[in-house]
Order: sequence, then C-alpha cells, then structure tokens
Amino acid sequence: MTNIIWSKKAVADLTRLHDFLTPVNPQAAARTVQSIAAAPSRLQEQPRLGERLEEFSPREVRRILIGSYEMRYEIKQSTITIIRFWHTREKR
Repeated sequence: MTNIIWSKKAVADLTRLHDFLTPVNPQAAARTVQSIAAAPSRLQEQPRLGERLEEFSPREVRRILIGSYEMRYEIKQSTITIIRFWHTREKR
C-alpha cells in the first residue's frame, strides 16, 4: 500500500486556491478543492501515472493534470509526497 502525504506548501496551495475562488463562487471553490484533494488517491494504484520531470533527477518527481491544475508529486519507496499544485495559467 502506498502512503500519500501532503507537503506544507501543497496544503498552503489548497488554502490559497480556496481563498481565491470563494468570493467569486463558494460552491465552485469547494468542488475544485475537493477534486484536487481526491486526485492523489488514483496514485495509490498507479503511482507512476504522471509524467516524470527529468529536471529533478535523480529524484522521482512527476506531474499530473487535474482539469486546469498541475500537481507535482515525488515517489520515495512506498510514499508519495504531494509537493505543489497550481493553475496552469499561473506563471511558474
């Protein structure tokens, strides 16, 4: 079984997203945050689902897209750490 943990920065990203979307549409904010928070569960069955980012080698950092959001995660043995995520329109 693969463990999934969220970095402090990834949790802060979720909070930032929720705070940004809530004034515009609270229901959409809740749905978006829930879908992003649920996405890593797919990685338990297929941890290498995402594209590997070679610029982080030798670390195994990968990315997946969740709608318009990019989520980066790192695989270390039986643990997946959600590193960061952001909207694909953001300049990163």
